Amino acid sequence: MCRHLAYLGPPVSPAELLVEPPYGLYRQSWAPRMQRHGTVNADGFGLGWYAEGQPHPARYRRAVPIWADENFTDLARVLRTGALLAAVRSATASTTAGEAAAAPYAADGWLFSHNGALTGWPKATGAVAELLEPAELLGLEARCDSALVWALLRRRLRSGQEPARALAGTVREVARCTEARLNLLLTDGKVIAATTWGDTLFHRLELGRSVRVASEPGDDGPGWTPVPDRSVLLATPDAVTVHPLDSALREDPLR
Repeated sequence: MCRHLAYLGPPVSPAELLVEPPYGLYRQSWAPRMQRHGTVNADGFGLGWYAEGQPHPARYRRAVPIWADENFTDLARVLRTGALLAAVRSATASTTAGEAAAAPYAADGWLFSHNGALTGWPKATGAVAELLEPAELLGLEARCDSALVWALLRRRLRSGQEPARALAGTVREVARCTEARLNLLLTDGKVIAATTWGDTLFHRLELGRSVRVASEPGDDGPGWTPVPDRSVLLATPDAVTVHPLDSALREDPLR
């Protein structure tokens, strides 16, 4: 499956968000509490973050378990950022290994992560691949289901669709072709957008200050709010809105 988290707010160290919480993303790599599919997330990890004055994010990705990378804890301790997206990976069977398959994916100032799977990859998902042009398929960053979903979403974003609508349209587009779990997470450093389709998602809003969106809470403190399945979420430090996924799909020009 995978676990992921996005944050917007005052600059903090990634360690404060990922490592120090008692059930944070770092621990979720070997002991997730709410993961419905798979038991560990040891097939790689990634961190993407935005620096002040830089429109395009930086990334640090590895194909090893997050706990096996001593450099990560040092990086997470000293880096500071007001916007990040991080993920730990549980690879879908038959997908490729390697850093290129680890989220977050990035393009045009966006960071993206997929918590889920396209069932029966790759044989049962040919209809999804047919949605892309040959050049788009050849340009996939990795031979895996998440990279395929990202290519579909990126096409919608480049067409000018707003994040929530683009995510919802991508989920429905894929779900019409194959059985899938599609919790998607997207940020441009200013807004977080996400979908729930087959697994858990939570948000924690400190109004006017910060917001976190995560597969599961990093602690047992107050403020964590579950997002219903088959929903689309849009979040900033000033507000979180959640709507049924179908409501974001009316008159979808790419359906």
